[in-house]
Amino acid sequence: MRQLSVAAYAYIGCAVLAAAGCAVPAALPSASTPWPTVGLLAVLYAACERMRSCPLSRALARGARSGGAPGHAEGMPPRWGCPVLLAGVFLLPPAAAALAVLPGALLSRTEERAATARRVWHAAELALAARAAAEVFGAGGSRAVLTPEFPYALLPAAAATTVFCAVLAALDGGVLIAAERHPPRTAWRGLLLRSLAPHLVHGLAGLMMAVLWRSSYGPPAALLVLLPMYISCWVFAQYHRERAAHQATIRALVQAVDLKDRYTRGHSERVGRASVMIARELGMAEDRLDVIRFAGILHDVGKLGVPTRLLRKDGPLTPEERRVIELHPEYGHEIVRGIGFLGEARAAILHHHERMDGTGYPYGLRGREIPESARVVAVADAFDAMTSTRSYRRARPVAAAVTELRRSAGAQLDPRMVRALVAALARHGWQPEVVTAGTEGPALPPPRPTLHRHPAPEAGPAPGTAALPGTATAPHPGPAGGER
Repeated sequence: MRQLSVAAYAYIGCAVLAAAGCAVPAALPSASTPWPTVGLLAVLYAACERMRSCPLSRALARGARSGGAPGHAEGMPPRWGCPVLLAGVFLLPPAAAALAVLPGALLSRTEERAATARRVWHAAELALAARAAAEVFGAGGSRAVLTPEFPYALLPAAAATTVFCAVLAALDGGVLIAAERHPPRTAWRGLLLRSLAPHLVHGLAGLMMAVLWRSSYGPPAALLVLLPMYISCWVFAQYHRERAAHQATIRALVQAVDLKDRYTRGHSERVGRASVMIARELGMAEDRLDVIRFAGILHDVGKLGVPTRLLRKDGPLTPEERRVIELHPEYGHEIVRGIGFLGEARAAILHHHERMDGTGYPYGLRGREIPESARVVAVADAFDAMTSTRSYRRARPVAAAVTELRRSAGAQLDPRMVRALVAALARHGWQPEVVTAGTEGPALPPPRPTLHRHPAPEAGPAPGTAALPGTATAPHPGPAGGER
């Protein structure tokens, strides 16, 4: 949350009053609240909340935050304590279920900024969600059948868990509007769908805890349910830690290239995005999409081995300078050779300047000899080269770039990849960042024809047409490889 506004405090205040109304009835003498169960669950949940301060839990929270609501990961329930909360929903009367979450939520660790407001909000929304879920679960007398007829409790438990998740999503969307100033049309987008599946898994674990709690083995047996749950959470945390390391590696390499070649800043990310559009249109498996995206993002990483004076040279390149720049695919392949998770992306980095007719570089491969990932990246690279604004020329319209791609299909680019990109563009459109490469300000107006910063290479195309070193002698230079 940012510095909280009056609207945010008012929203949180209303949630607190509603939560108090849900939980206070449990303290009335006529409520017949099972205090030993409430106390044990409250202590167990508080312990789970405190466990979030350990290194494993912090890594897990970072992993969960990557899929949460933008700017508000705090609102969703903690992965460590969610099964305990739902066990309380299944074991306790509605008011007692709301009351049991309050101590742990109020003792939870949170960010220093507006820490008290965060804890109070966290406790209020969980109390409201627990009360609503417990009402749904108890509506059909499900608590009475936990032990003797366990399977019949599955459907009410699933319904209660769904309500628990839905209430949290609804409240989180509201706090995004009040505290984070999100527009109402997007505040709730994806909140429920992203969190429903994990909540259903936690709901099943909570139901197993409740059944064992009511069995002859008692609460100690119920705690055993948490062991496999926390092992799965540990595996989940390890996966996200590894993925975060991969992303950091990619980001560092891309930033290094952008600093060295300021005229193509942002190009790598856009090529990665266009490459994924092509791959998805071709029906590639989901596990290949990340690799294809890495290939697009890192296709020019070999520029780190090219002298900066050549990348930033004003004017045409000499044949010797062209030959030096044409080594960048091989430099890139050497740079990423030892990064195992890149897989086939390494081949794309090496061969993305090959041409279907065999006149490309570095090895002059032709047709199907060129790896599929490299053919995908080549089309994405060509498309972005033509549709991106540079400091020395204006971006070409998407329709003009598509026409050029079709004209180059067969000789220079793989026609299948071109058709896939055209189909993806027709379905999803293209919204590149409106930033001139090499600057950090807004896009510049197109320069006058007599003031091009980079004169066209010898025998190259007219201004506005992207061409790369090594294409000038071809009958039609085409769009591919529009960057130095």
